[in-house]
Amino acid sequence: MEELVLPKCLKCNVGQLVPLSDYGGQGAAVHYKAWVCINPGCGFNIKIRNGDIYLNEPITPGGNNVPRAR
Repeated sequence: MEELVLPKCLKCNVGQLVPLSDYGGQGAAVHYKAWVCINPGCGFNIKIRNGDIYLNEPITPGGNNVPRAR
């Protein structure tokens, strides 16, 4: 079995970047939509939204989100 090697964060050089996935507006999986540094003191992140790239957006706890009505 092949081991996944995660890239080191180039901002802090301490943490690793982990990929995050999500679901698109039509319910299809969007793999590697974001990469986030696991070092809590760093906070580096890169995200793709509607084809645009966003760097270092504020990170908020996911428990505060309200599910959308479908």
